[in-house]
Amino acid sequence: MDADPTFYDERLAAEMDRGEFVLAVVTATKPDFYKQAPVVAAARERGLPCFVIHTGQHYDDLLGHGLEEYDLEDSIAVDLGIRGDLSEKTAQTMLAVRQFAERLEEWPDTTVLPLVHGDTHAAAIFPQAWLFATNQQVAHNEAGLRGMAPDYDAVPSAGAAAGSDAGGDYPDPEALVEEQWNGEWSVDRTEPFPEQYDTFVGSAAARYHFAPVELNREHLEAEGYPRTVDGRERMPVVGNSVVDAIQMKEGHDGESVFDVYPVLDERDDWIRVDIHRRANLLPGRFEALVEGVVALVEDGHNVNFVELTATRHALERHGYRDRLQRLADERENFLFTGLWKKHAHVYEFLESGQCLAELTDSGSMQEELNHIDEACCLTARFNTDRPETVFEANTNLLVPPISGEFVHEMVTHALESDVRERLQSGPDLYGENVGERIVDFLAERRDEGVFEWSHERQGFDGVGSETVDYL
Repeated sequence: MDADPTFYDERLAAEMDRGEFVLAVVTATKPDFYKQAPVVAAARERGLPCFVIHTGQHYDDLLGHGLEEYDLEDSIAVDLGIRGDLSEKTAQTMLAVRQFAERLEEWPDTTVLPLVHGDTHAAAIFPQAWLFATNQQVAHNEAGLRGMAPDYDAVPSAGAAAGSDAGGDYPDPEALVEEQWNGEWSVDRTEPFPEQYDTFVGSAAARYHFAPVELNREHLEAEGYPRTVDGRERMPVVGNSVVDAIQMKEGHDGESVFDVYPVLDERDDWIRVDIHRRANLLPGRFEALVEGVVALVEDGHNVNFVELTATRHALERHGYRDRLQRLADERENFLFTGLWKKHAHVYEFLESGQCLAELTDSGSMQEELNHIDEACCLTARFNTDRPETVFEANTNLLVPPISGEFVHEMVTHALESDVRERLQSGPDLYGENVGERIVDFLAERRDEGVFEWSHERQGFDGVGSETVDYL
């Protein structure tokens, strides 16, 4: 499948003609829409020339609704039209970015600095494609996400903790909580896949790394990226723009989530389940998660199971979808829904007091529930790339999908003990006005270059730095 970008020439020219520096905000998937929107809004407010490059990966009315919801549609200057699997998306992005770079040759004196985001596939491939096509680097919003995992060696089994001769088949939940919040952690970049690969590779072609917290900057510095060059910051800790996205949707007008799903208002203490990561769709893990959720429903907990596209395929492949549909038909405390179209509805529900907890494998949800105190965050993973929410803020717990019995026991322990209060009361980690901080930082550096050779970094400017075609 060939790349087929669509150029919106009037929008492109309107920004490119405004000055010698233009910020190009890259969006690819649903998280990009709401986390990059604050940057676009801040650029508009400050008069910094800015347009959106949309890869086109999330384009339909459901997944692509965030472009409309966060007022990004009119800022799109190019839609790269990327489709297909990971290999197809990679190849198409390389070719489409080259076509876009050729289009920009009409403005030879204008510097365009793309800003990619997070750990989407575009965060890896777009910087590489841009570097190869232009010999220029990008900026990276939400840089330095690296997976970490607790060291569980000293955690006893549930059976041993209860005095069982059998020793138990899963860790003791209370001991597991203690180890996560107060024990040692190590870097574990094996998951999520491919997101850990994407964020790691994306760092390599970035001139500026915007770290959400100090831990992210420490990871980047350990990998050799310079914090400063010639006394100028390259790696600021700015917070996470998800906090701006939440604020943008507070007090929104229009249809409420409780209009769409009235039962959410009729019953309280809901556990919202959102599972879609590739590793969690493996047979053993997926069985543990589904069986754990079913056990929670049968215990009387109110559960909303949200079915994303990947989740639906896994449910059908492993023979669970009909079972969940029957459970929804039979039990008033089980709501089986598709993906919620409006992200504002997610925030509304999490802040409403009707949601007790979110059982999720989403990275962004771990950040959002650090900021939103009303609902607890329970992360269905063996590791996390937001470990600060666990061992620093205590607003998150890992629920490793070991077995259905363990998932049920771990969730129950977290929500029916003093752990729940601690999950809801930890400190906020991700700052405020993050979009503005990113734009202000870049505006101060608009006269700097977007690539440097080693002799330039070392101060030998007289060598010459002209780029020629054979490079």
